[in-house]
Amino acid sequence: MMPPYPISCYTRGCKNLAAYKIAALWSDGQTQELKTYGLCCQDCLENWFRHSRRKQHDCRLTVNETLEPPGIYALERGERDQQLRRLEDLEKSLGESAPQELGLRNA
Repeated sequence: MMPPYPISCYTRGCKNLAAYKIAALWSDGQTQELKTYGLCCQDCLENWFRHSRRKQHDCRLTVNETLEPPGIYALERGERDQQLRRLEDLEKSLGESAPQELGLRNA
């Protein structure tokens, strides 16, 4: 469940609150969960999304592991990961170009 305290954007130096979760569905064949790549504000969303796609592409998996491409989820206070709304139209509008270097911290 999303904590009751404000969550800041992961971008170094950004003072905005996070509005989005960038995450990918991961499974080991028996369990599954969202693997978080970052939490970000609207201003930093495009760069975090592209950064997460590049990072996921470089990820190595073991036997039976699966990892879907990262998606954008709207952070909603009081909602668990399974209840977060995925914003597929927003993902499509951002495309796949390379991220800018913005001092992103690893999640």
